Amino acid sequence: MAVDPKKADLFRPNLTRRVRQKLLSIRHNPTPVIAFTLIVGLAYVVLGPIIAMLSEAFQVQFQDRAIAEGEPGSWTTYYFHRVFTSEISQITFWRPLGRTVVVALGSSTLALLFGLVLAWLVTSTDLLGRRWLGPALILPYMLPSWAFAVAWITIFKNRRLGGAPGFAESAGFSPPDWLAYGMIPMTIALALHYFPFAFLLYANGFKRIDTQLEESAQVLGASRWTIMRKIALPILLPTTMSAILLTFSRTVGTFGTPYVLGSPVGETLLSTSLYSSFRSGSPGTAAMIAIVMVLMGVAIVAMDVWLIRQWRRFVTVGGKGGSRRRMPLRRWRLPATAFAWAILLAAAIVPFAVIFLSTIMRIPGVFTIENFTSQFWTSPGMDIAGGEAGVLRNDDILRAAFNSLRIAGIAAVVTGVLGVIVGYVVVRMQGSKTSFYLRQVSFLPYLVPGIAFAAAALSLFAVSRGPVPSLYGTLALLVIVMVVMYLPYAARSSIASMMQSGNEPEEAAMVLGARFRKRIAKIILPMQRGPMMVGVLLPFISGMKELSLVVMLVTPGTHLLTTQALKYTDLGYIQLSNASILLIGVITAVAAWLIQRITGTSLAEGFQK
Repeated sequence: MAVDPKKADLFRPNLTRRVRQKLLSIRHNPTPVIAFTLIVGLAYVVLGPIIAMLSEAFQVQFQDRAIAEGEPGSWTTYYFHRVFTSEISQITFWRPLGRTVVVALGSSTLALLFGLVLAWLVTSTDLLGRRWLGPALILPYMLPSWAFAVAWITIFKNRRLGGAPGFAESAGFSPPDWLAYGMIPMTIALALHYFPFAFLLYANGFKRIDTQLEESAQVLGASRWTIMRKIALPILLPTTMSAILLTFSRTVGTFGTPYVLGSPVGETLLSTSLYSSFRSGSPGTAAMIAIVMVLMGVAIVAMDVWLIRQWRRFVTVGGKGGSRRRMPLRRWRLPATAFAWAILLAAAIVPFAVIFLSTIMRIPGVFTIENFTSQFWTSPGMDIAGGEAGVLRNDDILRAAFNSLRIAGIAAVVTGVLGVIVGYVVVRMQGSKTSFYLRQVSFLPYLVPGIAFAAAALSLFAVSRGPVPSLYGTLALLVIVMVVMYLPYAARSSIASMMQSGNEPEEAAMVLGARFRKRIAKIILPMQRGPMMVGVLLPFISGMKELSLVVMLVTPGTHLLTTQALKYTDLGYIQLSNASILLIGVITAVAAWLIQRITGTSLAEGFQK
């Protein structure tokens, strides 16, 4: 039907006016546009890898087309049967799964015991040096988790591996395999690394216990042990379960420690089995194992959520209690102090000292003047270690350090800024489906073990998909996976801060006619400076010591300090490997110090008083 041009012209001013009004509205409040961008972007980088991994697990891969009896890309259950029911399923999946559960339960139990006892000693007793011990007990987490494994190998290495001997063998003792490698060392190393989680949770838990309950029990004649057993521990049950789940989930996804301590004796966990499948050219098998690890992560977090909902069963009602009274340890004071400082010595000081000493010795463990050397730091080319140059003159290590700083730095800044943006949209659109979606999707990476998400990202980004080129072998891929994996911490911190500050300051500025850019610069960013700095610096620390997430994604041109150290460990160059780890520890410690200086906070805050 023909339209009269004169009548059509009558609608143009109204249409133009509506478009202008819409544009002005978006310019004044672009939150819906930002929300749409986040929905699309997070769907691609968070959900996309998981969907691609699911697809890869049920599609015939090119290299398996003959065995799977199908064309590449066609649907198949071959990898399902290969992982769960085939002749090699015991080696590929079931045995690693059993070992993973045993190591995770063992390390979680030890970490729980260490954390509970130390938290009680620091917060509730007259332990000697408690003011310094509390903050110092967080130091083990500042080192990479597998630094303990490398320190263990440096001490207990035997002739099963080539290269330089361990400290014990240099002293005349040849450690048996069960002590040098395998599940026992793995369990101990992981427990010493992750017990700070339990320590912090229990320290805060003891602080929240109403002292009136303990005082009432004392008036009724209850002993200290009865008070601990009948009052403190039941109240701390949710804290106990959260500590177990937290350490268990971290252990399931870790790669470095099982690789370093398990590979020499062929004891694989799920993480190392996944890595072996990938390295052997079976991405479909790796994807199927990664799916199981993701489901385990989801189950663990679901249990944690259920426990949080049950928290009300453990809430106590009472007035404000007084300050906690320090229990006099009397004759147990010196033994308890020795135990607490021995844990710190074993978890932080000894590993750091062993790693450092090994970098200035030709033969580790031989304490003679002629054995000490600086060549592993300064030599242009050594007659040992394959002719490699010292750390400070080694192009590979310096390039890896630069890559680590660059990638972790960029990822940290992007994560911090993105976390603030997600928090802003979630809180400003509170109650909407968009807010719910962004809250859940930004938290989803927390459910996925690092090496499993790396496998998923590889499934998505290894090939070109539409306008997005293949990113495998690029620094951009490493930045993307770090941003996605660390986004939950930055987003949750920002959401909590935004909800506490409320909408009123920005709404007042809107009434006064302030534009969006000015509101962000003058109100939002100043109010969110603390959470944003934490959202930047914590991902930087994690990125500097990350191995599980990047071990399958690096190429010879994109090695990081962690993967370079692992490469030297495989070659038997213990001194160069340990020197690389030492650099990571120093940089991480400096970054942790910056967190406290810039934000004015402390991880140990609350139990020093």
